[in-house]
Amino acid sequence: MIRLGNVLVATDFSSPSDAALRYGRALAQRFGASLHILHVVENSFLRPTAADPQTVKETKSRMVAELLTEDERQSGARSAIEVSDSPAEAITTYARDQRIDLIVIGTHGRSGMSRLLVGSVAEHVLRTAPCPVLTVRHPEHEFVVPDPPAQENERESS
Repeated sequence: MIRLGNVLVATDFSSPSDAALRYGRALAQRFGASLHILHVVENSFLRPTAADPQTVKETKSRMVAELLTEDERQSGARSAIEVSDSPAEAITTYARDQRIDLIVIGTHGRSGMSRLLVGSVAEHVLRTAPCPVLTVRHPEHEFVVPDPPAQENERESS
């Protein structure tokens, strides 16, 4: 039997992250696991920035907290913010420290040159995570495509 005690959803507030949250939320509910939602804020120390780093952190913290429903908060779900130069390392460190059983993370599904130029947080998390990782590609409808009705009718008549 599969046991999930803690499910972590890493979010960057993108569409793939929203899809990952739907999966993570459903899995946590199905297995009675604690839901953790984590956002990693880029470390702006010694980097020029127009925004106050503390204000950015507070804003992102509110945004992550708002992703939790009232029922999730009452059942012990947690939202967290980490500041790091490496989002992937921050995610895997959080997973290790909080004894996460499954990480759910969205991916844009980039390949080739764009992946080399932009990099992939999800790919780095996959390689270094202390637990299984479920990647969710957006849009989700690409995962399962139903058979067209005409093909079903042809099979039944054969």
